[in-house]
Amino acid sequence: MPKNPTGDQGVVSDVRESRSSVTYLLFILGVSVLAMLLLALGTIANLDHETRVILDYADIVLCALFFLDFLITFATSPRKLRYLATWGWLDLLSSVPMVNALRVGRVARVVRIFRVLRGIRSARVLASAILQRRAQSAFLAAGLVALVLLVFGSIAIVQFEDTPQANIKGPEDALWWSVVTLTTVGYGDRYPVTLEGRIVAVLLMLAGVGLFGTLSGFFASWFLASGEHKQESEIDRLRQEIQSLREAIEDSKIQGTSEAPPSPGSPRRL
Repeated sequence: MPKNPTGDQGVVSDVRESRSSVTYLLFILGVSVLAMLLLALGTIANLDHETRVILDYADIVLCALFFLDFLITFATSPRKLRYLATWGWLDLLSSVPMVNALRVGRVARVVRIFRVLRGIRSARVLASAILQRRAQSAFLAAGLVALVLLVFGSIAIVQFEDTPQANIKGPEDALWWSVVTLTTVGYGDRYPVTLEGRIVAVLLMLAGVGLFGTLSGFFASWFLASGEHKQESEIDRLRQEIQSLREAIEDSKIQGTSEAPPSPGSPRRL
């Protein structure tokens, strides 16, 4: 684990400069915790081959998200060399999929995010940042929940559908069925035949309706955001003009008072 106080202060100061990234940091923290849980599950539990294949596919998706996070953090960091020398190389190594020796680097990612969030000491600031960016927060939360449901839904269905009459055979079928069910598409080529599998299907369908409703709301707010931002900028411009006019009026009053001619009865200075 790198020990560089200057680098830690640089990372914390970056977040203090841009508190709008709080929701994104919380999303990456959730993804990192999920990756560590899946790693612990694959290491401690005695899993069958199908479940391990599903975990490997999930690891590839998580590593892609980690690599994208590395690119975003590197591109937005004002101290790029310092980031690479402290946490960047660990973030990059942790994005390599299915290499057990490098997966430990994800702990460093969690530690880095916790140190960054520690720079924002007030829970009220965190809550206000999330509320101010409700659309982005809902979108990232929906993405994280969808990822969790896909992984554990696939693991559950491959465990329950182990009868000879099963229509879902193997981890690839389980992942395909989970995606189709969560998106409420319902092709019907793969379907559960056991009671437990159908319960999992109902839960995925209900969750899918809520998640895609959230995504629809995010895209609607994203399309409307440009108009609202333009309106807010016009209001701010009008406020600035009114403030400028008030200052000009006050200045003219002061100048008029100082330049007023003396009254007839007042003594004149020689």
